[in-house]
Amino acid sequence: MALHRITIDEALKGPQGLGRFGAVVDARSPSEWQLDHLPGAVNWPSLDDEERRLVGTQYKQVSAFEARKHGAVLVARNIARHLEQHAMGLPRSWKPLVYCWRGGQRSGALALVLSQVGFEVQVLEGGYREFRRRVVGALETAGTDLELRLVCGQTGTGKSRLLQALAAQGAQVLDLEALAEHRGSVLGAHPDAPQPSQKQFETRLWQALQGFDRQRPVFVESESRLIGRLRVPEALLQHMRAAPCLRVDMPMAARVQLLMQDYAHFVRDPALLSARLDSLREVRGHELVGQWQQALQQGRLENTVTSLLSEHYDPIYLKSMGRNFARFDAAPSLMVRSGEAADLASAAVQAMDLFQIKPLAAPSL
Repeated sequence: MALHRITIDEALKGPQGLGRFGAVVDARSPSEWQLDHLPGAVNWPSLDDEERRLVGTQYKQVSAFEARKHGAVLVARNIARHLEQHAMGLPRSWKPLVYCWRGGQRSGALALVLSQVGFEVQVLEGGYREFRRRVVGALETAGTDLELRLVCGQTGTGKSRLLQALAAQGAQVLDLEALAEHRGSVLGAHPDAPQPSQKQFETRLWQALQGFDRQRPVFVESESRLIGRLRVPEALLQHMRAAPCLRVDMPMAARVQLLMQDYAHFVRDPALLSARLDSLREVRGHELVGQWQQALQQGRLENTVTSLLSEHYDPIYLKSMGRNFARFDAAPSLMVRSGEAADLASAAVQAMDLFQIKPLAAPSL
């Protein structure tokens, strides 16, 4: 039998961190795992959500002893199923890290059985709660030790695509919208994927920040305080607002085409876009929103997008940038001809040249 308890500091140490374990196994219920979990963790619940509710009710209404007996039966069945489904093909050298909410009974039961089989098991002392404390503490100063370069630009100028092109050129990139699974605007929700929880977003951000070379700048898009319903940590937001800016421009026609590509679900279903526009009535008035919706009914989608940009997004964006980003007015301008890959690649090279950033050297053979 090989079963050990380790602290969160010990679990995360070294260049590989959590990657040195054969697997990171979360023994909490599926809903707890879905809300947030350690990076890369798989879910082997000792109790599922309904079982956990039933045992908890029995604990309160009957007795702790009866609840533990019932819970032990359920946990034993679930662990047996996990072994059969996930562990039968694993070698003896497999070394998992197991955790639950506090590193107590749920992870302890699973870890004990795995260790009795012959695996070398590590149990996370303090469980997910200690990991969450680590993340929250780190985000109090999130990114303030990074040399940021802010990518600014009006809606539809290809900022997110430019970040991808910069990454392809070897630049360091923090893509907050990708982490939040949202494009940032009132219409920016992904049609087929909900946003992660606030906790999961923060875990993703914490993990991304760990991977940066502090000696090299990091490109990040100019975001507002909220990306969809998710909050950007205040320390990171203020650090972004003080960073040097790069202003990205693109011809209006190219912006319209890019947006129609990125928001293809609205192109396929203009009625969906029309319904979403109702949320702008308070800021743009019933008359203008009504004009947009009428144009959509008449099949004039490009006209609607052009008007949305010129009469809604552009004025708001420029006002917000001037108010919130101290170095926006002094930002060099970069004209991107279109959202096509070749134009974005060229713009990425120019952006790195403007800030005198060299790509990462190719690894030596």
